[in-house]
Amino acid sequence: MSHFSTITTTIKDRDLLVKSLQVLGHEVEENILLDNPINHQHEQVEVEVAINNDIGFKWNGSEYELVAELDAWDLDVPVQRFIDKLTQQYAEQTVLAKIEEQGFVVEQRNTTDGTVELVVGRWT
Repeated sequence: MSHFSTITTTIKDRDLLVKSLQVLGHEVEENILLDNPINHQHEQVEVEVAINNDIGFKWNGSEYELVAELDAWDLDVPVQRFIDKLTQQYAEQTVLAKIEEQGFVVEQRNTTDGTVELVVGRWT
């Protein structure tokens, strides 16, 4: 019998989670009930942030958990690669938010090996 699985993340900020998912090219819906995939009978789960009808994120009191029917996973990357890409984007968005909050100007460079380089400055 299949079921929704939860995977703990280190993501704590809802707004930055939404922005990270959008930067990665996902359309985000908020506060939805995940659907059971066809021929799967199990309890539905309400999530705060979702990228489709069977993949979302719910708050567990300290961080967001990825909630998905892993047997029906249909993204173009495996689950762990998705989490890795999301975690990297979330870290980048967290740094950018803090830098901009403190009045710095950011120049961002993405390298061919996937490294993100941020050049930070401020007029004095």
